[in-house]
Amino acid sequence: MQAGKPILYSYFRSSCSWRVRIALALKGIDYDIIPINLIKDGGQQFTREFQTLSPMNQVPVLKIDDVTLAQSLAIIEYLEETRPTPIRLLPQDPKKRASVRMISDIIASGIQPLQNLSVLKKMGQETQLTWARAVINSGFGALEHVLQSTAGKYCVGDEISMADICLVPQVANAERFKVDFSPYPTISRINKTLLTMEAFQVSHPSRQPDTPPELRA
Repeated sequence: MQAGKPILYSYFRSSCSWRVRIALALKGIDYDIIPINLIKDGGQQFTREFQTLSPMNQVPVLKIDDVTLAQSLAIIEYLEETRPTPIRLLPQDPKKRASVRMISDIIASGIQPLQNLSVLKKMGQETQLTWARAVINSGFGALEHVLQSTAGKYCVGDEISMADICLVPQVANAERFKVDFSPYPTISRINKTLLTMEAFQVSHPSRQPDTPPELRA
């Protein structure tokens, strides 16, 4: 690994890791990946070595500029503040910026944590799917309503933002849990548009160094 190059601790299927991979791609930042397998060996995120980087035992973690950052939204905001070009992820207009943060929080605080691996592992196998669908449907109902007043081509107007970075991985989670998208036309439309973009494709879970061969695209 190249000295001084940013290092991302990531798991191919982690939606929070995917958010950061999208942001790094949009910002044009070259980085190395150290895969942390959340399932193998009882979860590599629980090793003492990784816990020193992430006390919450969660990916992603980004080492950059001699600082170690955990929590995907904090990482994305740091990248935005230190590298505002070539693309802004937070609009300069305060109202639009608040909308971006609101949508990001709906997903990152209100949906994703309730259906992530650590929560599902505490449930019986037979209730996991029902629970995940219920949580995602509840959140997507709220999100669809919000997007009807904020969306243009993307989540907030016609510029890509942190909200879009949060949306795409959460839609992928919903697809894995076989959520019915017919009530969410705005979410579906924006997601489809974003997935045509290179930054969302190169960062996709099917194209990571730790993606199992049977899931590779």
